[in-house]
Amino acid sequence: MTPSPSHSWWHEAFPTVPYKTKQPGARQMVYLVAYDISEPRRLARIAKICEDYGVRVQYSLFECRLEPDEFASLWSELEAELDTDTDRAVAYPMDQRCVRETLTAGKMVCTEKAVCYLV
Repeated sequence: MTPSPSHSWWHEAFPTVPYKTKQPGARQMVYLVAYDISEPRRLARIAKICEDYGVRVQYSLFECRLEPDEFASLWSELEAELDTDTDRAVAYPMDQRCVRETLTAGKMVCTEKAVCYLV
């Protein structure tokens, strides 16, 4: 039996966003951060920066739930690492409405692993 959507414990245990149980707060936004980096060492550094701020949802795509000042720090760190002649980074902000309307299909593979037991 699958619980109805009104059961809040179900949504806390199995959130639709891969790493948080609550929707973004009044100041928080979810940023989709993607990149295309030409040099392997720089690629590793960029990936590490993004891992510090969010969750990898695709190879070069991260979902980051951040306050404005946290996003500014992330973006500043990324800009400091980028070679603007050969690399590209982009961040798409998503408000609470957009996050609620996000659709997913298929298997999601990310860097965090979780094991759940239903009793």
